[in-house]
Order: sequence, then C-alpha cells, then structure tokens
Amino acid sequence: MLTPRDHLLASHEEFQRLAQEHSQYSQRLESLTQKRYLTDDEKLEEVRLKKLKLRLKDQMLDMERQVARQSA
Repeated sequence: MLTPRDHLLASHEEFQRLAQEHSQYSQRLESLTQKRYLTDDEKLEEVRLKKLKLRLKDQMLDMERQVARQSA
C-alpha cells in the first residue's frame, strides 16, 4: 500500500513540483554549509532558503494529510 506521500509523488503534478523545489533548496543549502565562511549575501540567502524550504514542507504535509483523510 502506498503512503500518502508516495501516492502524491506518483500522481500529483503540484506535489511533484513542490518536492523538486524543496530538493533544489536543500542542495543549495548544502553547498552553502560546505563553505567555511559565508558572505553577508550568502547568509541572507541561507535564511531565505530555509524559510522557503519550510514553507514548501508545510504545503506538502498539508497535501499529504488531505490524501490520508480521503483514503481513511
């Protein structure tokens, strides 16, 4: 049986887009954390990316909850 997340990844374009964006933000954050020192602009970007990532995660969790409720 598929989890709500697996179901959405397999069949929902919006969820797929959100997951892709989340992954891209994670990759960029990872590249920033590899640096020993961050410029002021990079520090701002890091904060911005963390907020964007969290917003996407919240949207994805809401969608997962909706699917879970519908299948219950």
